[in-house]
Amino acid sequence: MRASGVLFFFWLLLAVIEVPRLWCKALELKMNFVNGIQYGFISLAIHYGLIVLLLILNCFADAAPRDSVYTDSQNQCPERSAGFLSRLTFSWFDSLVLKGYRKEFEEGDVWDLNYQESSSEVVPRFKKYWEQPANRRDSSTKHIKAKFRRRSTDRSMKTNTKNRTVSILPALCFAFGGQFMFGTFLKLLSDISIFLSPQLLKLLIGFISSDEPTWRGYLYSFLFFGCAALETTLLSHYTLKMNIVGMRIRTALTNAIYQMALRMNNTTRRQSTVGEIINLMSVDAQRFVSLTSTLNMIWSAPFQIVLAIYFLWGVLGPSVLAGLAVMILLIPMNGFIARMEEKLEIRLMKFKDNRIKIMNEVLNGIKVLKMYAWELSFQGQINQVRNKELNILKKVIYLDSLTSLTWSATPFLVSLTSFGCFILVNDSESLDSKKLFVALSLFNILRYPLMMLPNTISNIVQTSVSIKRLNKFLNSTVLDLESIEHDPQYSYPITVENGHFSWEGQDSSTVLRNINLRVPRGSLVAIVGAVGAGKSSLLSALLGEMTKVSGRVNVHGTIAYVSQEPWIQNATLKDNILFGKPFNKYKYKNVLNACTLVQDLEIFPGGDLTEIGEKGINLSGGQKQRVSLARAVYHEADNYLLDDPLSAVDSHVGKHIFDKVIGPAGLLKDRTRVWVTHNVSYLPQTDLVVVLRDGQVSEAGSYQHLLEKKGAFADFLLHHLSDAERSSVESVRKQDHEYRCSRTESHQNLQRIRLHSESNSEAEDRSGKLAISFKRSIEEIILNKSAEHVSYTEKEKSERGSVSWMVYKHYLKNIGVLAAAATILMNVVLQLFHIGSSYWLAEWSDNENEVVNSTMNLNQRNKYLAVYAGLGMGQAISSFLADLIPYLACWRAAKVIHELLLDNVLKTPLHFFEVTPIGRILSRFSKDIEIIDSMLPSQLINGVYCVFELIGILFVISLSTPSFLAIVVPVGLVYYVIQRFYVATSRQLKRLESIARSPIFSHFGETISGAATIRAFNVTERFIEESNEKLDRNLAYCYAIVVGKRWLGFRLEFIGNFILFFAAMFAVLSRDTISSGLVGLSLTYAMQVTASLNWLVRLASEIESNIVAVERIKEYSEKNKEAAWNLGKGPGVTWPETGALQLEQLTLEYRPGEPALRDVTCTVAPRDKLGIVGRTGAGKSTLTLGLFRIVEAAAGRILIDGVDIATLGLHQLRSRITIIPQEPILFSGTLRTNLDPFEAYSDEEIWRALEHAHLRAFVQGLPAGLRHEVAEGGENLSVGQRQLVCLARALLRKTPLLVLDEATAAVDLETDDLIQKTIRSEFASCTVLTIAHRLNTIMDSTKVMVLDRGQLVEYAAPQQLLNDKNSIFYSLAKDAGIVS
Repeated sequence: MRASGVLFFFWLLLAVIEVPRLWCKALELKMNFVNGIQYGFISLAIHYGLIVLLLILNCFADAAPRDSVYTDSQNQCPERSAGFLSRLTFSWFDSLVLKGYRKEFEEGDVWDLNYQESSSEVVPRFKKYWEQPANRRDSSTKHIKAKFRRRSTDRSMKTNTKNRTVSILPALCFAFGGQFMFGTFLKLLSDISIFLSPQLLKLLIGFISSDEPTWRGYLYSFLFFGCAALETTLLSHYTLKMNIVGMRIRTALTNAIYQMALRMNNTTRRQSTVGEIINLMSVDAQRFVSLTSTLNMIWSAPFQIVLAIYFLWGVLGPSVLAGLAVMILLIPMNGFIARMEEKLEIRLMKFKDNRIKIMNEVLNGIKVLKMYAWELSFQGQINQVRNKELNILKKVIYLDSLTSLTWSATPFLVSLTSFGCFILVNDSESLDSKKLFVALSLFNILRYPLMMLPNTISNIVQTSVSIKRLNKFLNSTVLDLESIEHDPQYSYPITVENGHFSWEGQDSSTVLRNINLRVPRGSLVAIVGAVGAGKSSLLSALLGEMTKVSGRVNVHGTIAYVSQEPWIQNATLKDNILFGKPFNKYKYKNVLNACTLVQDLEIFPGGDLTEIGEKGINLSGGQKQRVSLARAVYHEADNYLLDDPLSAVDSHVGKHIFDKVIGPAGLLKDRTRVWVTHNVSYLPQTDLVVVLRDGQVSEAGSYQHLLEKKGAFADFLLHHLSDAERSSVESVRKQDHEYRCSRTESHQNLQRIRLHSESNSEAEDRSGKLAISFKRSIEEIILNKSAEHVSYTEKEKSERGSVSWMVYKHYLKNIGVLAAAATILMNVVLQLFHIGSSYWLAEWSDNENEVVNSTMNLNQRNKYLAVYAGLGMGQAISSFLADLIPYLACWRAAKVIHELLLDNVLKTPLHFFEVTPIGRILSRFSKDIEIIDSMLPSQLINGVYCVFELIGILFVISLSTPSFLAIVVPVGLVYYVIQRFYVATSRQLKRLESIARSPIFSHFGETISGAATIRAFNVTERFIEESNEKLDRNLAYCYAIVVGKRWLGFRLEFIGNFILFFAAMFAVLSRDTISSGLVGLSLTYAMQVTASLNWLVRLASEIESNIVAVERIKEYSEKNKEAAWNLGKGPGVTWPETGALQLEQLTLEYRPGEPALRDVTCTVAPRDKLGIVGRTGAGKSTLTLGLFRIVEAAAGRILIDGVDIATLGLHQLRSRITIIPQEPILFSGTLRTNLDPFEAYSDEEIWRALEHAHLRAFVQGLPAGLRHEVAEGGENLSVGQRQLVCLARALLRKTPLLVLDEATAAVDLETDDLIQKTIRSEFASCTVLTIAHRLNTIMDSTKVMVLDRGQLVEYAAPQQLLNDKNSIFYSLAKDAGIVS
């Protein structure tokens, strides 16, 4: 801070104090003008002038310091350079308000976040206090575990450590308690200042009914204004401080959640789904922001109540105890309601988590859902969970309305019992205006803490639930970083000794047993085995991803990891490959060429600057694998762990990659490589082969050694080698020997890769043309094609201008016209009762006939008391209905809006999901739905109440003092101008904040899915920094929104203060014509106007900000839909009967004018087996998408059994054909649900399908059988097992047309052989379309379709194509070793 508040207030107070002295000197000079006095006055005037000058100078900031720990950014927030007065009045924010009013905000228009609020400053502070007790616990746990290992018979010592959790609460208090306590001090001063106004009201009413001099009335009026201004200033800065504390807590917790997500082990990962963790970020962390601004009400409300009772005692005497008794009696009831709400809140959050979890899975597997026509099943599941959530929410609404009734009735009951007791006890004393309205103003002060206390308790209850959830997650078990040693003294870079590993922790069954492995430096080790043997688990164990039960693992040197399921970032292709490493042009070109990515770059519009969609959505499976491999190769690590990276690439591409990257002559030839593979043709070129069976090493040795053993592995190899390779074991040995002696033949084979390049399809000279082609393609395609970033992901749309009335109309339409009319009616009735009771009190106080000759007129007393009681009861009942009716209407609207959103999102074309990050869609279903469920209803209800209350206030003041009407119009005009300036800015800030929120969740989801890769590459810190940058950008908008609210509140409260000032002034001016009762009534209401105005505009801005949630959901609810799911009667029940397929001049395109498949015409006869081949990008998968109408035909048509599929509904089509997709997607739930979500098949049919899919034995071995719970994304099954589950799905449906989209890429050859036999036998009567990388799987096909660059180039029987040595298919078969 570059301005001193102490100096400012010193000169301000000195200037105020010197005014009377200067005034007296001036009067003295006027009355007794002599030379000596004139000199004294002049010196005093000069002295005062200097004081004022210093006061003015202290309004401005000092020069910036030369040395500072904080560095200014280019877009620095002006708050740091603002003077104290500017900071006090929030005037430094004026420029942003003006800018927002004049133009639409762009992203760079909003200032950067202050360094003090940034994650780089906040996170270390929290981390310091969080890690201290956590480290103590961990060290204690390790000590106990060590003792336990020494005394293994005492098992109690181990279990006692599990429940020791460290709470986030102490860490938050220590880290941010100082700022919070300063805010608490401001709140204390503010609370004290509130009680100055009733004392001034007492003096002013006394002034009206007495003969005091007029100047006192003016003095009281100015004091009214001064007290209100003091209260406004204190409260505004208190609220800002609390909001800043809330933001800091949110920053700290979001970072802690993110870091925990990067460290959690497999057990925690399965217990905490992505949906739950996103809810922790979006809902639970956010609740601290709401809590901090109201938390002080826990002590402030009792403090204000005690002060109010103290002052009421001075007015009403012991009668006030009757009112106190009422408040005490209501406490147990509210405590019971609070406990009920806490239980409901826990259940509510559980259902929210479950809904978001299912929604996240649906979005991740949307392609599979659409192809299987399963949308309705999952829509039903989500709606079922949503209905349970809404039922809990309805109970919460009833409890909230009951709480509202209690607390709205409390001030009336307190005043009724207090006034009643006073007049019943005092027979000779009546309630005059001074007693009554001073007491009433104190009761009105009571109204706010009594109203806020249940909200605060509700916030505390909700936050306490969030604290428990956060504690549970942040105290979950994490990966043991010490389980993997990094001792460079070991002679082998990778060593495993007697290793036993488990996925579920120390107590669970081991997945890998008795693992002993030594990997020599620079060697190539192949890991082979059947599906589920533990190959991928072994790599995970080397990475430290599994729990080491016993044994020893040592890995020294850096690691690069290629996962079986490629992890691709939502970034440019270049950024995906560099992965944070510096750009080296030569190395980059080599990597692109080795990983055969050069020709792919020709396809991309921006070359390597093309943005890759979320999860690599715009890449084929092969492209994703090659990008993932390129990232690892560019990293230049010491050790490479490769999990079957060639499974999704074509055979000739796989050969190129092996020769150029993995193999003995590849880029990684000097690196240590552990390679999981199902491709046995490359095993002769490896240094060591490790065979896994049932989690154990069954055989290990060189390829030649394993063949010489003539064991099960040798038999397996001979059985699966192609005819060209299988002449004898000796020929294989000879091949191995020849390869090691000379790589000439390998280099010649490399030339076949040029088959799919643009320039050549014949063998080239290996040292000349290949190098020239390489140089040309790289330079032209990469360096010269595009200098601009080409984004695939659609930029999030931000509406401009004010929120459209169509948005309000959309929400009100879902609320219902009758409910809206009833709400308005009940609020009118409520205000009539409220004003009526106040006027009745004014009438009561002015009644001079109640006490005659010191005797109370009992009839008059009882009449006044009874009518007041009746009006109060009417006020309580109407208040309850004014709350309940709109709450239920908003509840119904929330239900309908979610149903519309879900229905439309599921009916949106697949392209929308390809260009829209999942986090952006989930944000609608989590944060925006949360706003519509909880925040918007209460804001609308309070806003409507506030509007009518303000109208009532102005009505009462104007009726009491008609001259007040003269200032209503100018004050209203000023109010309108300020509001319009602010709302334009606030609305845009809220939209930008919403847009900046989505990348946080998208990046988080991306991080969780790639956590193993991030840890393996040791780039955890970089990802944490990226997350913090996105969080800081979002917080910059949040901070601007918070300050904007204070800017507005400060100005509007000052308008309210002027209203109070003018009400008092007009009362003073009209003292001869107005009764003290009406003055009391007018000023009592005027004292409420500041709070009401502030509350109204705050609510108005919050409503307009939060209605953006409705706008965002409405946008997604009105997206263009794909074709109807069902049309008319549809095809016959038995369609398709034969599966005959005709393509007539079929053209498919993803974007207009850019066909991915052109003029394809062919006929597939019933029961034919068609193999579809072609390099990546040839259009194989596009044809599949067209068959399922994921991509609609731009020209031509597709006929199945003579029916044009364009005439059918999507579900009528998709439910009658079956696909086994390339990426096996499973959903959380039982295994049975994954196979049959509609429960259309019997258990017997499912078991039969599992048997044919070779999964029966595995499922029978599971404790729960078909009821076995599948983890989110199927993570508790291997990729191969997931693929077999997908096969079982197809066997269940068994439609006459089957599509296999590279379905056996992730399984070993033995399992592949079994699957092929199953397909041949079980689908013998079906038409089968197979997209294959392994050409041997389609060699018995009826016909083969060869695609190249979206065109059909060859279409004939495989043998016919093999006979033509110039055919592309022959070249592919030769590369695959099928022909010699």
